[in-house]
Amino acid sequence: MQISKWKPLDEMDRLFNTQPFARLPRFGWDLAVDVFEQDSNVIAKMSLPAIDPDNIKITIDEDMLTIEGEREEEEEVDKKDYYTKEIRRGSFLRTVELPKVVDADKAEADYKDGVLIVTMPTAEGKEKKGIKVAVKK
Repeated sequence: MQISKWKPLDEMDRLFNTQPFARLPRFGWDLAVDVFEQDSNVIAKMSLPAIDPDNIKITIDEDMLTIEGEREEEEEVDKKDYYTKEIRRGSFLRTVELPKVVDADKAEADYKDGVLIVTMPTAEGKEKKGIKVAVKK
C-alpha cells in the first residue's frame, strides 16, 4: 500500500466545491479591494454600498491599509417573511498590504455612490507612523 501525504485543506476545498455545497449562498462581507497605481499614487477602491461615511475608519500603518466600518441593522416596522436574507449587517474589517511606500500624511479618501476610493501618494523611504484618514462625503 502506498502512503500519501494527507492534505486536509485540499479535501475541504473539494468538499465545498461539489454538490450540494456549491449552490449555497456565500455569507459574509464582499470585501474585495482593487489596488493599483496611477499618476504616482497608490489607489485602493472598494465597494461599500449603504454605509454611512461616518462609520468608516481608514488607517495607514507603515505598508498596511486598514478599512473598517459598520453597516447598521435596518429597523423593521412590519414583520417580514424573508425568502432569503443575504445582505450582511454589522461590522467589517479589511487590511491589505500596500505594494509601495506611501505618504500617509497626504492620503485622501472619497466615498460616493457606495464606492470608497483611497488615494495615497507614493513616497521615498519608510513610513514609521500610523495615521487616521478622514472620509470626505
